[in-house]
Amino acid sequence: MKNYKFEAFLLMIGLIVMGFFVMLGLGRVNQSPRTVNVKGLAEMNVDATKVIWPIQVKLVSNDMNTIYSKINESNEAVVKFLKDNGLTDEEISVNAPLVVDRAANMYDNDWKQRYNAIAKIVVTSKKVALVRSLMSRQGELMKQGVAVTDQEYGTSIVYEYTELNSIKPQMIEEATRNARAAAEKFANDSNSKLGKIKTATQGQFSIENIDENTPFIKHVRVVTNVTYFLED
Repeated sequence: MKNYKFEAFLLMIGLIVMGFFVMLGLGRVNQSPRTVNVKGLAEMNVDATKVIWPIQVKLVSNDMNTIYSKINESNEAVVKFLKDNGLTDEEISVNAPLVVDRAANMYDNDWKQRYNAIAKIVVTSKKVALVRSLMSRQGELMKQGVAVTDQEYGTSIVYEYTELNSIKPQMIEEATRNARAAAEKFANDSNSKLGKIKTATQGQFSIENIDENTPFIKHVRVVTNVTYFLED
């Protein structure tokens, strides 16, 4: 009959060694560094640095030549008004007019003027304050017989902030500082000391209107996510 004492002895030794390494591993898990994850917020209100202003004029006539003559006169009057008040050719774009022949519509028989036209000139400028002042003076064009219409769908005024890179470092620094303040508060409350940064990620910058009534003032926001080590 085979003697299994030696094999049993080796098995016992193996189990003891394996148990030792298991306990060693658990000890290392228990000694893993403690961390705290915090978010830091930075916000800033800034003035828009670019404006896109569509100027739309509606015209009517029963004669094709007359309607195009009116379009040209209207465009010339608007461009002159803009240039006389500080804008340049590079900031003014005259779009092709939209002319509708109502007689061509078999379902539209209730018209007095056959041709309806829309002339559009678009101002794209970084002179936001100047352009806003010209918006309030559109009545001067009305006095010249230029029928500037209210803004409709697809012709709304757009304000943009284009200098984000100039304020990014300042805002990231502020967000990081706020994150550290939150981490220090947590460390103090837990009777710990704040250690070095383990990881840090910068959130995406967002730019929105401060409210619907003042779209020319923008609200810039960024959130950073930072993980710190905690020390006893």
